[in-house]
Amino acid sequence: MNSPERFANLPDYAFPRLRKLLAGLTPAADPIVMTIGEPRHGIPDFVAPRLAETVAELGKYPPNDGTPELLAAISGWIRRRHGIEVGPERITALNGTREGLFNAALALCPEAKGGETPAILIPNPFYQVYAVAAAAVGARAVFVNATAETGHLPDFAALDAATLDAAAICYLCSPANPQGAVAGRDYLERLIELAERHDFLIFADECYSEIWRDTPPPGALAVAEAMGLAHRVMMFNSLSKRSNLPGLRSGFAAGAADAIARFRVLRSYAGAPIPLPHQRVSETAWADEDHVTANRALYQQKYAIADRILGNVPGYLPPEGGFFLWLPVEDGEAAARRLWAEAGVQVLPGAYLSRETDAGNPGAGYIRVALVGPAAETEDALTRIRDTLYARG
Repeated sequence: MNSPERFANLPDYAFPRLRKLLAGLTPAADPIVMTIGEPRHGIPDFVAPRLAETVAELGKYPPNDGTPELLAAISGWIRRRHGIEVGPERITALNGTREGLFNAALALCPEAKGGETPAILIPNPFYQVYAVAAAAVGARAVFVNATAETGHLPDFAALDAATLDAAAICYLCSPANPQGAVAGRDYLERLIELAERHDFLIFADECYSEIWRDTPPPGALAVAEAMGLAHRVMMFNSLSKRSNLPGLRSGFAAGAADAIARFRVLRSYAGAPIPLPHQRVSETAWADEDHVTANRALYQQKYAIADRILGNVPGYLPPEGGFFLWLPVEDGEAAARRLWAEAGVQVLPGAYLSRETDAGNPGAGYIRVALVGPAAETEDALTRIRDTLYARG
């Protein structure tokens, strides 16, 4: 199957679909957009001075894998945050995690497994790059529903043995986008054991890991290290959410040395290196936790606002981490249209983040609401949502 055919069945991306859905509607109140997960808190104070100090380095080609100083800073952060030693040879810098989550599949997914087309296991709902990566490598995408019944995390162990044996890669996002559920240590241990038994890799997307309610989420690589199975996990993280720097396009992948080496080979040809001034900012950002703590406190304030305003809504799920609400509705598209037309609040239908399966579309009865704006704006918007969708019986 050639590449155009592989991509022919991909649905439109969520935001073009939303524009079509809302076309022709006029918001009845001052608009508040809560669709895209773009942090709107202030960037750290050190960013502009660090860029100014290093701007002349735009005249140099940046190292593709990351400067030695950046790799050391990331290694130090992993040590402090997760309590494990991961040397620079086990890390590669990324032009944001989306690039890494895609290119890692190109680098590490085999063309066949057991003589069959490999499978890539994907949570459903999911970050859309997972499905595009599966299509790019010609793998069979297996969408595993994450519902209220499964704690809003995918139950990969419920798959049949043949599917698990065919699996080459399993994507996991924790805290989950969009539900905010956190994969605990027990969950991660079971998944890592499953990966060892059926010989697949876990791509742990942890880009929301530093935004949490009460307790820092465990890291999949740290859990795997404790089990002696670190070769089963590649972790991905970035500065986009942690440091409010989505435009910096700076992240990393960390895992087993041989897997990282193979990944680096691919990226030396096809990866986009981070500009040197951005790498210098990244070095500083990974070494500083004060701005992360302050940022987290702002999200925790908005968790409290959401709990107060929506806590009595049947099925309301207080997020354990991340910055999305996953709100139950009868029909996500109808709710999104109604909120825009009657309340001026723009949200994303949950079905746009998930796929139809034999058990249905697990996002159809939800809307995703991004808590990225200021506290006062968030309170206003959530009050409008409550009064429009939930206060009329």
